Amino acid sequence: MAFVRRPRFTWQLRTRSLTLGERTFVMGILNVTPDSFSDGGAFFEPDAALEQALSMLDHGADLIDIGGESTRPGSTQPISSAEEQARILPVLEAILRERPVSVLSIDTYKAETARAAIAAGAEIVNDISGLQWDPEMAATCAPSSCGIVLMHTRGCPPEWRTQPHLPQDEVVSLVKSGLAHSLDQALAAGIDRSRIVLDPGYGFGKAWDNNYPLLAHQDELLTLGQPILAGVSRKSFLGRTLAQAMSSATNPPAADPPDFPPHARGNATLAATTAAILAGASIVRVHDVRPAVEAARIADAILRSQ
Repeated sequence: MAFVRRPRFTWQLRTRSLTLGERTFVMGILNVTPDSFSDGGAFFEPDAALEQALSMLDHGADLIDIGGESTRPGSTQPISSAEEQARILPVLEAILRERPVSVLSIDTYKAETARAAIAAGAEIVNDISGLQWDPEMAATCAPSSCGIVLMHTRGCPPEWRTQPHLPQDEVVSLVKSGLAHSLDQALAAGIDRSRIVLDPGYGFGKAWDNNYPLLAHQDELLTLGQPILAGVSRKSFLGRTLAQAMSSATNPPAADPPDFPPHARGNATLAATTAAILAGASIVRVHDVRPAVEAARIADAILRSQ
């Protein structure tokens, strides 16, 4: 069986560069929020967030992605840029005091927050909207020399639960065209290709079963010429699949099986994360770092043996 050979890519960040493609980089998720779908509130206090960040780094995380606003499905009240900064900047600064060489990413779609985070030492801006939700984001990032992750999102959080279902054979082409549009915007704004990574946006505006053809054909996105970051950790499509599989094993099967909660999706996350690596992802974004690092090392060994 042939898996995807990841092209080597030097990812230029604000003060350094990372060589992608030789091994998988693991990005730890740090939600400094009261309401994220998986761990909302657990790391809302700065001391708890710092402890979690240091733990993830000790467990092998290459990067930490700090987010101050939940974009879970159905969320309807965006927070202000000032509130977002009040949540993330003390945490970012505390991590850099403890571990000055840490590579920190800011998960934001707001240009004002991105500007403040870069000034405070962030190396990467991770924009889940792919430059679509704030018209100032591209112009903010262009002169900063930071790395940037452009994610594909279909619609906005309040719309996701009621969006029309996509035909399975249209998912990959939709994501690819959306990412190409974001990439073109970034390049037109003066952001060099060497600074850009693309994210398919698993779960963001895709119905639960739409994520599987996207994962199965993720390698097609590599034709855009940029590395891929995949974030499947604890996503609801995994929980729903597990619930249906477990229900079908009962007699009689449940008509509407309960979803597996986020904390019960760890094994499914490892399976999907490994699949994403073997389908060409250079970076994986995860909640549970140590098991992801171990899975990534095995997947890397497989890829080296082709």
